Amino acid sequence: MLVVDDNKVIRQLIRVNLELEGFEVVTAGDGAECLDLVHRVRPDVITLDVVMPRLDGLQTATRLRSDPRTRHLPLAIVSACTPYEVDSGVAAGVDAFLAKPFEPTELVRLVRRLMECGRTAALDGRAESAAG
Repeated sequence: MLVVDDNKVIRQLIRVNLELEGFEVVTAGDGAECLDLVHRVRPDVITLDVVMPRLDGLQTATRLRSDPRTRHLPLAIVSACTPYEVDSGVAAGVDAFLAKPFEPTELVRLVRRLMECGRTAALDGRAESAAG
């Protein structure tokens, strides 16, 4: 699990809540750091804040979707989730949205759902490549 947010307090809040549920969590302070880490960490899910320095969450999502190695990685926006952020996120290929402030149980449920979807997509992809 890779948590990307420029706010250290929010990163820690998300990290602690997910670690309490048994998830392994790595954090990044912005999209540029996320892109540096993603191939080393190889997360099952990435959560992205939208407003961050250097590279925002929407630009990061677009770059992750354009890379064949991360194209199918489940992405969730954890932000204010304004209509602009949701519309832009959908256009960038984001899979889910969680509005701040959120309940920890909502976060855990979202991550579990995305992990299940990610596994299914990975298995589907393997089946297609094996058949092709």
